[in-house]
Amino acid sequence: MGEEKPSHGGLGSLVSGVREVFESGRTREMEWRKAQLRGLIRLLTEEEEEIFDVLREDLGKHRGESFRDEVGVLVKSVRNTLNNLEKWAAPEKADTPLVSFPATAMVVPEPLGVVLIFSCWNLPLGLALEPLSGALAAGNAVVVKPSELSPSTAAFLAANIPRYLDAKAVKVVQGGPEVGEELMEHRWDKVLFTGSARVGRIIMKKAAEHLTPVALELGGKCPCIVDWLDSKRDSQIAVNRITGAKWSTCAGQACIAIDYLLVQEQFAPILIELLKSTVQRFFTKPENMARILNEKRFHRLTSLLEDQRVASSIVHGGHGDPNTLSIEPTVLLNPPLDSDIMTDEIFGPLLPIITVKKTEDSIAFLKSKPKPLAIYAFTNDEKLKQRIIAETSSGSVTFNDAIVQYGLDSVPFGGVGQSGFGQYHGKYSFELFSNRKAVLKRSFLIEFMFRYPPWDEYKVGMIRHVFNFNYVSLVLALLGLRR
Repeated sequence: MGEEKPSHGGLGSLVSGVREVFESGRTREMEWRKAQLRGLIRLLTEEEEEIFDVLREDLGKHRGESFRDEVGVLVKSVRNTLNNLEKWAAPEKADTPLVSFPATAMVVPEPLGVVLIFSCWNLPLGLALEPLSGALAAGNAVVVKPSELSPSTAAFLAANIPRYLDAKAVKVVQGGPEVGEELMEHRWDKVLFTGSARVGRIIMKKAAEHLTPVALELGGKCPCIVDWLDSKRDSQIAVNRITGAKWSTCAGQACIAIDYLLVQEQFAPILIELLKSTVQRFFTKPENMARILNEKRFHRLTSLLEDQRVASSIVHGGHGDPNTLSIEPTVLLNPPLDSDIMTDEIFGPLLPIITVKKTEDSIAFLKSKPKPLAIYAFTNDEKLKQRIIAETSSGSVTFNDAIVQYGLDSVPFGGVGQSGFGQYHGKYSFELFSNRKAVLKRSFLIEFMFRYPPWDEYKVGMIRHVFNFNYVSLVLALLGLRR
């Protein structure tokens, strides 16, 4: 299944062909944009069963997880874009200063041109089609490079995108890192990359040669503060949501998955028991949790537990099966902060718990670390919530839940600092792939000669009045009077 992979020599002609389509102007047309969005919705709904199959093949995802995290959320997002596109694409009126009177100004969104999207393997459908929908809505021509680490999904995209979208304006290029490097030899009007910081640095270096603007979605260690909740019901709901966010989203192999918990020391034993019982309830069958991507990543995760200092901190789980590439949900209590499990992004089903004397101490702990893609906190303390918002920096903050912010079209998704830059989802996707062009229209009706040399104090005074936007002073100055 899939279209023929272009040779290295063929990538140049592919990119040139896509640019030729953009230069023809057809991708700018509103009806073309809407047709592409409708095509994406049809692809997701008509090919739903095959999507479930390829995600199962690549990652062992259950159809429930696949629908929740990739198909359902995407259909919702694309429909939202389709319903709001004309409003987003309309020129926006802007105020004009007195010095330009009479004039009108506006901001006109225009497509950037030809966009390259690198998607990642853990949400291989969503991380390809979510940004693609925004790029098409903005009127761009697009090349998508799916991750070679999710080959079944990559082949599905290569086979089906030409069936549902404009096959000349939207291309899918399959291949490994060498193909990605070859693509970056060409000029693009925007590149979006989702993946590791290591590869992100390579993308930026290559993009700099053409001064290509880049958006990077990188991730990092997303912390979760667990304040003590007096209600048993609230505590159980919090643990349900922590368990789901850590282990039922690609087995923790997600950039926005909870990486570790911070909890007050005296409440850690209760939290651990709640986590154990909830894990046993949620994952009674192996198929309810995705598997680890491949042997290399399986061994990377299990090697984190081989450090004796880390192994001694395991309070639940810790076992893995190399034959099925599965690792059971694992909870650790206070592994050393200088161990790999606490310095590297885990990206798997291992959950360290770090204890603090007071919940408020978590804020100082977070401020000492790189800025994460997301911070989560479970608390009913409004003062603590405000402190977290005011005193920490992250791509997003979510209280009393986790990961659900990814599904919101009304707020931006993206990182800050080492967790990436550039925001998308909903209108923010449209804006990411648009240029907001300033347009000013003036009349010949009035000419202010004080704008021009030869200079004298009167002209300087007139300019001062105009910049101060004081109508009374300006009128008096024009009448030759002084105030």
